[in-house]
Amino acid sequence: MNTFEHVTLDRRDGVAVLTLNRPDRRNAYSLKTVAEVHAICDQLDGDLGTRVLILTGAGPAFCAGIDLKEGVDTWPEKVGVVQARYRLQQRLASMVLRLREIPQPVIAAVRGPAVGGGLALAAAADIRVADVTARFNAAFIRIGLSGGDDGASWLLPRLVGPSAAAEILYTGRFVDATEALRIGLVSRVVAEGEHVAAAEELAAQIMQNSPFGVRMTKELLNFSLDAPALRQAMELENRTQVLCLLTDDFEEGTRAFAERRRADYADR
Repeated sequence: MNTFEHVTLDRRDGVAVLTLNRPDRRNAYSLKTVAEVHAICDQLDGDLGTRVLILTGAGPAFCAGIDLKEGVDTWPEKVGVVQARYRLQQRLASMVLRLREIPQPVIAAVRGPAVGGGLALAAAADIRVADVTARFNAAFIRIGLSGGDDGASWLLPRLVGPSAAAEILYTGRFVDATEALRIGLVSRVVAEGEHVAAAEELAAQIMQNSPFGVRMTKELLNFSLDAPALRQAMELENRTQVLCLLTDDFEEGTRAFAERRRADYADR
């Protein structure tokens, strides 16, 4: 049973669907939202039965970013204005890091606007699928802030390249679903309302593979994004392959390949 106020969590057949559930606020997130997402990620860290996480929004919007109605006064400690604003910013941005740290691949299923922090949340996912109504923009620059927030200045250049990222961050213009597909911000665009179904289809494909292998691949991709050179990335790959070679999953996978059948991987 869902016990959260700002999000819902639905688990079924190895897939968890985390829905930002503030449709009246276009799923803008607050400190409470961040705390609830952290709590869910803490659960997923030790949940071997959940193989993939789908992140989506309730209603016609994915996420309108940070709830601007929530100010510094919401921070419980009595500190200076600068300290309070900085700590609030750190806490709000921490949701992006937490989603990248969990062992499950994260698929963002985007419908409607993904604005500001919503763009960053979508970019933080491992895979993004969108329906035709999806629209992305870096709203920060339009309200007197810098274009980089919640990791957007790190994530976007790695997804769409530095030039396209610079245009998106400098102008704050909207990128529609067609352009998002063309520049690599999303991997597929589907009919209106089919975004979650498309994400579930991808999740099913992922779950045909070894649980440990998939988790190691996510870890490897995250490390490789920070690796300074090919040699360092290859050393991480070598480590991962040796670990996977020593698992029962590898034995089952090679046996299934030889017998021309689908591998039967146990959750572990």
